[in-house]
Amino acid sequence: MERKDRLDLIGVSAMLGFATLFAFNQIVIKITIEGIQPIFSAALRSLIGLVALFIWIKLRGVPIYMTRGQLWGGVLIGFLFTFEFLCLFLALDITTVSRASVIFYTMPIWLGIIAHFLLPGERLSGIRLVGFLIAICGVAWAFLDRSTGEASLLGDVLALIAALGWAGIALAVRLTPVSEAPAELQLGCQLAISGVVLLILSPLFGPLIRDFQMIHGAALMFQSIVMVIFGFLLWFALMKIYPASDIASFSFLSPVLSVFFGWWILGEEIHAQTVGALVLVCIGLVLISRRPKKAA
Repeated sequence: MERKDRLDLIGVSAMLGFATLFAFNQIVIKITIEGIQPIFSAALRSLIGLVALFIWIKLRGVPIYMTRGQLWGGVLIGFLFTFEFLCLFLALDITTVSRASVIFYTMPIWLGIIAHFLLPGERLSGIRLVGFLIAICGVAWAFLDRSTGEASLLGDVLALIAALGWAGIALAVRLTPVSEAPAELQLGCQLAISGVVLLILSPLFGPLIRDFQMIHGAALMFQSIVMVIFGFLLWFALMKIYPASDIASFSFLSPVLSVFFGWWILGEEIHAQTVGALVLVCIGLVLISRRPKKAA
C-alpha cells in the first residue's frame, strides 16, 4: 500500500484492534510469568513465534531475502527488541500491570522527542509541545507515587527503558534500509535474535520453571502465535503506511485498557495517583498526535 500522511478510517480501525490486543497482552505476560521465569518465557515466546512466523511466510509466499543494508538494520532492531522485552518482562514480574503499562506506553513521548530532530514533518511545536509537557508531568507523577506497597522503583525504571527500546525500533524501521524489507522479515530478525539471546541469558535470572500449570502454557501460546501474527506484524505494516508519531500516539488507548484489564482480570487496585498519571499521559499523547491541517 502507498504511504499516507495521516491516519484514515482503515488505520484508525486497525489501531483500535492493535491497542486492545497489546493491552490484553500485558495481562497475558503477567499470567505467564507466574509459572515460567520471565526471561525464559520471553525466549520461548520468541522461538515459538519464529516457528509460527515461518509457517505464515511459507503459506503466503513471502520472499525470504534481505539485502546487506537491510540485514544490518534487521540486526539492530533485533537487539533493540531483545532489550525491550527483557526489561518489560522483568518489570511486569515486580510491579503491577497498571503501573508498568502507564510508563511503558509513554513510548510515543520519547519517539516524539527523537523524531523532532531526525524525521522531517515530525517537529514538536505549538499544541504538540504542550502535549509533551503534560505527558512528562504524568510520567513524573507515576514515578513519584510510592504510596502503596505495589510500587517498585526498579519496575518503573525497567518499564521506562523498555519504552525507549520500543521507540528505538520505530526509528530504526524508518531510518534504515530495513524499512524496505517485508514486515515478516523485519519481525523474523527480532524473534530470531531475541530468542537466542534471551535463552542464553535466562539461567542468570533464577529457576526456569516456577509453578507451571496449563494456563501458563496457554498464555505462552497466545503470546507466541496471536501476538506475533496479528500483533507485531500489524504494527510493522502500519508503520510502513502511516506517520510514526500518529501510530505511536494512538496507542494511548493501550494503557487505559491495560489498567482496566488489570483491575477486571487480575484484581489489581486502581489508586487515584495511578489514574491521575494515566489521565495526564493520555491527554499528552492525544495532543502530541495533533498536527496542523494542510492548506487547501
